[in-house]
Amino acid sequence: MSEPYRKTYRPWEPQRYRQEAQSPDAKLPEGDVVFFLLDLVPQLDLRRFYAPYEDETRGAPPFEPAMMVCLLLYAYCVGVFSSRKIAQACERNLAFIAIVGTERPDFRTISDFRKLHLDAFRDVFVQVLRVAGEAGLVKLGNIATDGTKIQGNASRHKAMSYGYMQKEVDRLREDIEALVTQAYQQDAQDDAALGSRRGDELPAELARRADRLAMIEAAMQHLEARAKADAEAERTRRAEAEAERQRTGRPRRGKAPKEVEETPADKAQMSFTDPELGIMQTNNKGWDYCGNAQVSVDAAHQIIVACDVTAEANDKQQALPMAQRTVAQLEQAGIKTPKAATGAAQKIPATYDSGYYSETMAAGVEQYGFDPYMATGRQRHHVPDAAGAEAPTTAKERMAAKVQSPEGRALYARRKVIVEPVFGQIKEARGFRRFLLRGLAKIRGEWCLVCLTHNLLKVWRYACAPCTV
Repeated sequence: MSEPYRKTYRPWEPQRYRQEAQSPDAKLPEGDVVFFLLDLVPQLDLRRFYAPYEDETRGAPPFEPAMMVCLLLYAYCVGVFSSRKIAQACERNLAFIAIVGTERPDFRTISDFRKLHLDAFRDVFVQVLRVAGEAGLVKLGNIATDGTKIQGNASRHKAMSYGYMQKEVDRLREDIEALVTQAYQQDAQDDAALGSRRGDELPAELARRADRLAMIEAAMQHLEARAKADAEAERTRRAEAEAERQRTGRPRRGKAPKEVEETPADKAQMSFTDPELGIMQTNNKGWDYCGNAQVSVDAAHQIIVACDVTAEANDKQQALPMAQRTVAQLEQAGIKTPKAATGAAQKIPATYDSGYYSETMAAGVEQYGFDPYMATGRQRHHVPDAAGAEAPTTAKERMAAKVQSPEGRALYARRKVIVEPVFGQIKEARGFRRFLLRGLAKIRGEWCLVCLTHNLLKVWRYACAPCTV
């Protein structure tokens, strides 16, 4: 529960707002999610939200942080993500007025509060997960992990390919050299005319080109570093594949692969508006700058137990980090893992689609107390099982046989109805299809806020909403 603070804040009296003429209590449905949040937020530990204001003595009193937290949580619950639209709703929407009353923050205050406290919302995510666990909404019978591409706040029209960057750098250097020569000539003329007075200011055109050159060179270094990391990952993959072939005695098929290139391809692109995001293929077969949003979802009531965003287009390396996050979040929320009749820790079934499988990831996930079921290839419909198949010998074949076993089929068949609807509820029902913030760290915080409000809606719907027959 939140404790009293030394700092003086603007008054926040939601109980009084609810009882005024045209009050939310009289007009809104009983059990509305706004009343659920007004009751829940004061019970949360919000010390991290108050900390930045406690020792600040300048200026007018800030808005009550608990009110701002409640406002943002409700806005994200009902699909209002823009700070300008939130500020507008505080003047016109009765549910928003139930939260803010007459103390109505402007859009800049809302935007700054969100950006300042993104890390603090991670603590709220854990607290809400704890509430869901205490309400019996987390069973840990099957945790499904998947990712979805969400468009970043980056422009494709302010991007440049690596090949064009090289040409642009050469052109800009020539322009800068010509401008420097021109500046020296102008300096000589000014010195002759002005004497000791100033006349040597840097031309604005030279400064603009120099800034653009620095920006492009930084982008080239970023692409080169990314290409080296990709090359190292490709060498590791080839080494593992070669070791597997040597172990099984299977010959290589087809032509030998080309040597791994450490330099970026000429068509490799980067957007200057958000350099940390890469261009990815989306579900509509188009290409855009996106973040690969990951969630791990419990089967019982679709509670998100872990979330993250990565700049990697595929999910190949995401199973282990998500397993680590899941274990950490469950421990922080005080949710105990299931135990067998003997009292020993019982492994939690975890289902993944084919994009997540690798032998290394499967072994790593298992070490964190999960029993992974990873599809090793795209499943084909209406294809009969192969009769008299040979006993599996490789790790990949053993995983495929595990997924195709009766128990594996039963668990894996539930994956799509556990995690896929969560993306539909976030992207379709609430309309969150694009990140508003820039930079991977801020995007991760924004995605945590989205997943946190998803869990709040689940708790409200299943544990707190009045039952209607």
